[in-house]
Amino acid sequence: MSTKKELSKICTDCKEEFIINSGDLDLYKKVGLELPTSCFLCRIKHLFSFWTFGKFRKGKSDLSGESLITVLPKKSRYPIYKLSEWHSDKWDAMDYGADYDPKKLFFEQFKNLQEKVPRPHQNGTKNTGCDWSEDVWSSKNCYLSRSMLNCEDLFYSYRNLNVKNSIDVVICFDCEKCYSSGECHNSYRLFYSRHSRDCIDSYFLYDCRNCQNCFMSWNLRNKSYCIENVQYSKEAYEEKLKSFNLGSYESVQSLKRRFELLAGEEAVHRENFNLNASNSSGNYLIDVKNCQNCNTISESEDSANCVRNLGLKSSIDIVGSQHPELSGNCCFCQGKIYSLKYSFGSTSRYSEYLDLCIECEYCFGCVGLKKKKYCILNKQYTEDEYEALKNKIIAEMKNRGEYGKFLPYSMSAGPFNFSNGFFYFPETKKEDILRLGGYWEDIDETHIEGTATSELPDSISDVEDDITTKALICPETGWRFNISQNELIFYRENNIPLPRYHFDVRIKKALKYLTVLQSYPYKCFYCQKDIMAYYPPEWGYKKIACENCYKQNIA
Repeated sequence: MSTKKELSKICTDCKEEFIINSGDLDLYKKVGLELPTSCFLCRIKHLFSFWTFGKFRKGKSDLSGESLITVLPKKSRYPIYKLSEWHSDKWDAMDYGADYDPKKLFFEQFKNLQEKVPRPHQNGTKNTGCDWSEDVWSSKNCYLSRSMLNCEDLFYSYRNLNVKNSIDVVICFDCEKCYSSGECHNSYRLFYSRHSRDCIDSYFLYDCRNCQNCFMSWNLRNKSYCIENVQYSKEAYEEKLKSFNLGSYESVQSLKRRFELLAGEEAVHRENFNLNASNSSGNYLIDVKNCQNCNTISESEDSANCVRNLGLKSSIDIVGSQHPELSGNCCFCQGKIYSLKYSFGSTSRYSEYLDLCIECEYCFGCVGLKKKKYCILNKQYTEDEYEALKNKIIAEMKNRGEYGKFLPYSMSAGPFNFSNGFFYFPETKKEDILRLGGYWEDIDETHIEGTATSELPDSISDVEDDITTKALICPETGWRFNISQNELIFYRENNIPLPRYHFDVRIKKALKYLTVLQSYPYKCFYCQKDIMAYYPPEWGYKKIACENCYKQNIA
């Protein structure tokens, strides 16, 4: 039975006060976690810092010397093997086993082990022609894209499912021939749009459904030939559309500014994007019950403080994982996990402090193990020896203030500014991460010659074929990027001007609207009821509706 209590604490990272409510206290006890010493946002930032987004680069395997493409940093603290080599029997993580030294900090010993054990150059299986991709599964011919399942012919995109022949799309589902759109579903030839479903041959749509041949519109349902929510005839619409000069970069930038203005002034925004969320709080919750303070989770129950997960059950403080049960303080643990704590990238049970361990049980402080049991620091023990040593280590960690904390920032596989955490916390400063013991990488490519994008033709119709042979320089980062042949064909076929910024910069800008973890107080535009919505005040959204009013007036 839950007790009616809460606990107030001061965050060790940001120094702000935070509350652990009674539900969280009960869940921490049920999972067997130590109470957190940092606030929710600082905990999530810490977890996300381990999930590498990276920057694509060429490299070589430290095992075979074969060439590879990875997002792991060039100056890594650990060996990098090709994925196939990492899963092979050409090496054994047990060879790096070490005795526990009670005179040293546990995390010091854990990090020393981590830096010896190889890491795979990428994640993903069952792909064809996706060498320049990361965390891609069952996909074909994808390029410089990440976090995808069942995708094909996708360029410069992030977090997509069943998307084909598209460029610059983020968090889209069942779409084809789309461009520069985010959180869109079941659409075809949808450009420069957000939060729209079942739309065809349309541009600049915000929260529209079942629309066809619409332009610069919001909250539309079952409409065709609308511009700024005004109905046109087919002939008038097509004539008006020509005047927007969509092949011009300058014209499109002006239209983007108009789109954001209308999103702020005219569009009605729903309180959250939850669907079938029973007794739950958060955003982007789908088919969940009894989940509190969660974001982007589905098919989950009885969990709290989790972001980007599938199949949670009685878990807390988890990001980027699938099917965890009675688990907590974990990141990117893919697969069915049970009673796993303080771990990264592992599919294991009844274990703590694991890094990249697969199908292990009763392990503590291990790295890169596969199907092992009763191991500590990659060394084999009997069951009785394991329990005795584990309990001794935990007791000593508690005395030193180590136990119950996630892996230190210093054990992250890469720099924070190239992690998924930087999308959710873009205001984070280099000095803040260095103070926490983490990494930051400033990549200087000013020595690379190329063409400034300011010199590119304004109109796609004026672009010559030789653009695919030129190196372009991003004006924001100074990084080089190229226009591929297939990319140029797509732009010409769809009358899209050439991009001016590096593709990773474009992804970051698009994710700004889809990675808000904090809610803010508003009054419903219709009924004036107090609500909490996931739109930062600086966005200037004036019409935000509670769930009931949104359903009555828009949905």
